[in-house]
Amino acid sequence: MDSTPSSLEALRIDRSQPPATTGRGGWRWILLLLVMVAGAGGWWFARSRGVAVKTATVQVQSAGGGGRTLLNASGYVTTRLDATVSSKVTGKVAEVLVEEGMKVEQDQILAKLDASNAEAGLRLAEAQLESANRNLAETAPMVRYTTAELQRLTSLGSSKSVSLSDLGKAEAEAQTQQAKLERQRAEVSVAERQVDQWQQQVDDTIIRAPFAGVVTTKDSQPGEMISPMSSGGFTRTGICTLVDMASLEIEVDVGESFINRVKAGQATEATLDAYPDWKIPGKVIAIIPTADRQKATVKVRVGFEQLDPRILPQMGVKVAFQSDEPATPTAARAALSVPKEAVQKIAGRDLAWVVKDGKVERRAVTVANSNGNEITLSAGLAQGETVVLNPPSTLTDGRAVTVENSR
Repeated sequence: MDSTPSSLEALRIDRSQPPATTGRGGWRWILLLLVMVAGAGGWWFARSRGVAVKTATVQVQSAGGGGRTLLNASGYVTTRLDATVSSKVTGKVAEVLVEEGMKVEQDQILAKLDASNAEAGLRLAEAQLESANRNLAETAPMVRYTTAELQRLTSLGSSKSVSLSDLGKAEAEAQTQQAKLERQRAEVSVAERQVDQWQQQVDDTIIRAPFAGVVTTKDSQPGEMISPMSSGGFTRTGICTLVDMASLEIEVDVGESFINRVKAGQATEATLDAYPDWKIPGKVIAIIPTADRQKATVKVRVGFEQLDPRILPQMGVKVAFQSDEPATPTAARAALSVPKEAVQKIAGRDLAWVVKDGKVERRAVTVANSNGNEITLSAGLAQGETVVLNPPSTLTDGRAVTVENSR
């Protein structure tokens, strides 16, 4: 019974003694421990938040159809016939009769320049022509009179009824009037050419469409100066840009290593970036017989089998060059494409990083073709998977990531 109070008494704290002080070395250890805990917490927070990355989705580039796809390339819709319509003379724009998107016919009036100076010159030339014609009309009777007088004196000269002096004088007068008549006829011809010249200058102030097409840009407004040559300052060099929509085609750059797969007349299948589900049949028009040494590519022209209003100049487009041979089950498999930044080459192997459930997984891939900014893959990825663009060197399998931007 007495042992219990003694045990409790042994546990009582003796507050009569001064508290023990912690030495300087002890505080250092406590501070170091706090720093380590804070660092571990920051590392854990950063790891749980994930590495910020940019991603892209694996796309189907083309599917097998009647023929096997030999090559895929990217390009743009271009036009074979387009022009910046300008004037033949420098002048001030008086009127612009077109707007963007307007369809125009050949020789339709697009704009008019200030023609006041040319019209004044035309009126002066017409007045000079009238004066020349009046002078000609005045000289013609004198030619007839002097010619008749010469004939009369000549007939009298045979009978010695007129002196040789009078006969010579009449002959000189007739020749003078005839020469004057010829000179005035030449002056009339010159005056007519001057009228034609000024009339042409008046016509040059009217700008017409050189061919039928669609106006894509309106480059000048009334009151601005326009010139056929660039002169700097505020002088424009064109009224509008006119495009013949019937001349649309595709230009693609094909790598030198794959140009042997392309030939004139080869069937193609084009896909506009704006309409990814629309397959447009076409064929190769020509292979431009020169290469770009810097890009190591050859330009290829591809024509559409049938034009459509949805096809617009400068649209981005992907082209699949088809084989003439029927597609086999293996060849009919869809080809996948990813941006060039998604594939790394490490130790001679092509690798990509796939994002799944907020974490990354390293995946070996097989590259079938590389063209421009796109890479075609034959194995390693599936349609719709998300891949990392320009993966950082700190990326490891299972690492959490945060997607900043996706395309």
